[in-house]
Amino acid sequence: MRGVTRLLVRGQCVAVAFFAATAAFAQEADMGSASGFSSPALNSYAPAIDELPLAQTAVGLGKITLAAQLTSNGADITRGLVWRIFGPKPGPDGKLPLVASAQGGSSSFQLAPGSYLVHASFGRAGATKKITVGRDSKHESLVLDAGGLKLNAVLAGGERVKPSLLKFSVYEAKADAKGQRALIIPDVSPNTVIRLNSGNYQIVSTYGSVNAVTRSDIKVEAGKLVEATIEHHAAELTMKLVREPGGEAIADTSWSIISDSGDPVREFVGAYASMVLAEGEYTIIAKNRDRLYQKDFRVESGKNQEVEVIASEDAADQTDEAD
Repeated sequence: MRGVTRLLVRGQCVAVAFFAATAAFAQEADMGSASGFSSPALNSYAPAIDELPLAQTAVGLGKITLAAQLTSNGADITRGLVWRIFGPKPGPDGKLPLVASAQGGSSSFQLAPGSYLVHASFGRAGATKKITVGRDSKHESLVLDAGGLKLNAVLAGGERVKPSLLKFSVYEAKADAKGQRALIIPDVSPNTVIRLNSGNYQIVSTYGSVNAVTRSDIKVEAGKLVEATIEHHAAELTMKLVREPGGEAIADTSWSIISDSGDPVREFVGAYASMVLAEGEYTIIAKNRDRLYQKDFRVESGKNQEVEVIASEDAADQTDEAD
């Protein structure tokens, strides 16, 4: 069994909702494949070295077996771990020397007796522990205190957002003195399981590439997979300049989209202007052959539409007078 927490986050600002989780899951196979991120805790360590001897058999070395769990009472993680073992004293460059590394699940090492620093990373989750190696075989465990986060998004009414237009970024929940949050993972695709240490995070969900952005606070619990669905209030639009309703789009058109507050939202050049816009009131200004045409329109969440701007003399004259 694995614990799964599902939640739906609504709104354009910050909102949090949690449902009760079931029993904690233990196998890391349920945690997905988002293990391509290096732990930020390793900045002060030496880089990994290729072809390190992981299983030496020289006389005088001690054997140590390392295992990691998501929670203190969880089963051993069987794959997806990255082990790094560092010497206790910094080298001339001020970094701890990397003496051994391995990938997978539980791993055994033959090391000279002494003290070492072990770091286990599991996606973006990680833990560090000081160990002592002696002549006799020894077993050490690290508790990662980690869980998983799986993200998706819907529109008002429950319609799924197109995965190709959706990205998530994970930030630290706490802002610094300047109000900035540290970016942990950028550009996460929907339905990707992210491994994270337990704690609070801010999720930024971007639908399209203009202004459909939702921020949400989400809590990750150790040993549980949180499935968060964020609600966007936006729609996909295609704009074209035509000489008559239903006509062909006029090429070589420059587009400017302005919000109801007068702020520029997006500029585009082409016969068609396709984009995702957040719900609200906008004005389109289309320029073709030094003539300007404009139209006011409204975006309603989930209602994709084609907006036609008519290239009539009346519309052009009205725009010219406004200038």
